[in-house]
Formats: sequence, C-alpha cells, structure tokens
Amino acid sequence: MELGDLDAKATLAVAEGEVPERRRQGVERLLLLQHWADLHAEDPQARPGAVPVSRGGDRLVRLGGEGTPLAAELCWAELAIAFETGAIALRNQAGQALDLRHRLPLLWALVQELRVEPWVGQKVAAMTRELTREQAAIVDAAVADAAAESPGRLLAIAEAKTIEADIEGYRTRLAEEAKRTGVWVSRPKAGDLVDAEEGEPGTGRMSAKLPLTEVVEGAAMVDDVAEVLAVHGDHDPDDPPTRDQLRAQAFALLVTDPHAAAALLDQADAPPSPETEDREPAPVPKRKRRPATLLVHLTDQVLRVQVGGVARVEGLGPVLLEQVADLLKHRQVTVQPVIDLNSGHSVNGYEHPTAVKLRTRLRTVYDVFPHSTSRATARLDHDHPTPYDPDGPPGQTGDHNDAPLTRFHHRAKTHDRYTVDQLGLGAYRWVTRHGLARVVTPRGTKKVQLIRARDGTITGEIYRDARIDIDYPRRT
Repeated sequence: MELGDLDAKATLAVAEGEVPERRRQGVERLLLLQHWADLHAEDPQARPGAVPVSRGGDRLVRLGGEGTPLAAELCWAELAIAFETGAIALRNQAGQALDLRHRLPLLWALVQELRVEPWVGQKVAAMTRELTREQAAIVDAAVADAAAESPGRLLAIAEAKTIEADIEGYRTRLAEEAKRTGVWVSRPKAGDLVDAEEGEPGTGRMSAKLPLTEVVEGAAMVDDVAEVLAVHGDHDPDDPPTRDQLRAQAFALLVTDPHAAAALLDQADAPPSPETEDREPAPVPKRKRRPATLLVHLTDQVLRVQVGGVARVEGLGPVLLEQVADLLKHRQVTVQPVIDLNSGHSVNGYEHPTAVKLRTRLRTVYDVFPHSTSRATARLDHDHPTPYDPDGPPGQTGDHNDAPLTRFHHRAKTHDRYTVDQLGLGAYRWVTRHGLARVVTPRGTKKVQLIRARDGTITGEIYRDARIDIDYPRRT
C-alpha cells in the first residue's frame, strides 16, 4: 500500500512498526562489528613474514575495556570503506560493541531483544570504558533493572552508577578534569550568515569550561548584573529586552568591562548619600547573595554510609557528597525538612499549591507527556488530568490530580483530544485521539493495551512486558 493511501491511524501504526525495525538495524550493525573483530583475532605478528610493529606493521589492540578480546588494529580501515564512514569512528563503535558483549551482558541482551535503543547501549558502553569488569557489572545490573526507562533517564542512571562503582577513580578524574579548564570562541561555519534555520548571522559563541562551583557562582553573578541592568540599562521602553538578552548584556559587561560591572553592582549596594537621600532616585535593586536552594536526592543506604556517597542534585545531575559541600561554601545553610514523596495533599482552589507542585516535580522527575525528555522544572505547567470543575466537590486539586507538562505538551493535551487518567502518585495513562495508549511513570513510558467495557469505557490496561510493574497506588 502506498503511504498516500494511509489514514492517520494507519500512519501511526507504520511509525510504531518503524521503531523495532530501526533498533533491529542497529543490532545487526553491532553484531557485524563483533563478527569482524572475531574474524581478525589472530595476531598479525605471528604470520610468516610479518612486518614488525616498529616499522608500521599490524598488531593486536584492545578496542574495548578490561575483559574484551583483542583484534587486529588495521583491519577496520577496510570495513570503514564498506560502511562509507571513517575508520576511527568505526573502531570506537567496535569497542562499544565488544564492551556490550563482554562487559555488559544484561544490557546487551536487552538491546538484542529490541527493548533498549542500540545507541543507548553504546553510550553506556563508552561511559563505563574505564571501569573494571566487576565495576561495569554494577552498572550493567542497574541499567538492566531500569530497561523500561526513557533513553535520557536510562543514561542518567548509568551515569550515577558509573560514579558510584568507582568513586575513587571518579575523584581522580575530577582532579584531572579541573586542569583542563578554559574559554573558547567558536568559529562561524560556512552558511551561518544566511542559513534561515540554523544560522546565527552577526553573533558569535563564547564557551567556558570551569569547575562546577565556579559555574554556579558565575551564573549567580550574571543574574545579579542582569537585574541591575534591567533598571539602569539603556533600553527601548517599547521593546524591553528579554531575560536572556539581559543576561547576555550582563555577561558581556563582566567580560569586556569588569570595572563598569563592579561600579554598577556597587551602586546597587551603596546606601543613599546626604546629597542624594532627598532626591527621588531611580529604583536600584538591592543586590544580595541569593540563598542556596539545593534539592538533593539521597537513598537511605547513602545516609547510612552503606554505599558510596553519590547524590543527585536537581539541575546538576549525580555528584559526590563532597561536591555538594563545595556548592554550599560561603552560604548560609538552612536545612529544610525531608520531602515525603509518598504523602499527598489536596485543596479546594484551582491553582496547585507550591508544596504540591514541588512534590509532583520531584516525584515525576520529568514532564509526564509520553516519552518526554524535558525535566520537571518550576517552569512547567501543572495540569489537572481530571478537569477541574468549579461546581464540583472540594479537594479536586492536589497530588492526586497534578500533571507537570511543558506548554507545548499542555496545549496538545488540551486541544488535540488526548485523554489522561492519573492512576496514582506519579502514574499517568494517556490515550491519543487515534487510540495510542501509554502509561507514564517515573520509570519511563510503557506501551499498553487498553481493557474496555462493552460501552467503551476504559477499565484497565494490559502491559506487554511481564517484567514491568507499577508500584503506585491505583485510584478507585
């Protein structure tokens, strides 16, 4: 059947069918790389008349991590020609394929079962390259247990477990990485001046690589200067600058004229003088050190020092506990009560209270639209999965009826005939207008088959993967 003959529902079915096919092709490529390595496992130096390595002859090298087999170094050039790609990139992919087979067998099995994207498996393989075989097994088990997660969440878990598996090695890498800081100016590429979609005419990019604590402090300083510029900058009142533009102006001022930036900040801090206290001065925002608000996710095992000290900080990702301490240096620290994500609260008004929003964001981790990779932040909309009824019963707003969504996903849900049922704290069942059904939890998005009553009412769902459980209370 021609694509032009397909209606919307049939087109969605084709798109769903493309996913396993794409993954199958990725698996076949990895198998081919492994097979090519097996075909070239013989030591080239053992062949009669072999050219010595000192004169450029071929040799066995290890492309993967500890525990992977050796393969001839020069054989990859020919396979790269067949693939129409670069030999270095192909060698790196081969190392990842061998890592999966020999160091991450649980993940490799999931990739072959088409349950995990091949590129995700390769990313985890590259991430764990420096670990020992035993340390890689820790990551392998954790990633396999989270196989139902979205790619972004799966990689975040792998990243945290990679740190946890070799904390001392990670500390060493932190010290080495601290020496590789710098500031770079990007060079424009051909077409940047006129490309309507990706071009950036008349602008440039400057990037800096700094220790984490200096990045956090530097961002706060840019915000401080931007706030003062918002009041005292030379702006067109009919076209005021956006927050991003103010931050760009502040950054440029700090870099190009730090004395002017310091004078601007001093002006915000200075008390009124006898000459000016009787005048009506322009309002100057009082600059003050922002309080440090860190939301740190810790397990009871970390608190009991049963496992290594790795925490997940909102907005920063997995960090060592000593890095958390560095982030709090020179700050007045106020320890807030532990946020219990198993509790709930409801109110009678339409707006979700701040405490409810915070619990939901921490509980869901991401925007709860199916397969979304947008992290749950304070800027997301908090939608009522069960629409709010002004004339309805009390307690309609709360943890039990709160779905954080990006504005685009919120609009799609509202205007494109999606239905959403919140099945419990952090669990949401979505049905599109063409019948695609998904259940979203903090462990990812699951494809489900709906169970319907004779009148068409949805009464439940069937999970295609028997290993998937939803550990959330269901509404009745």
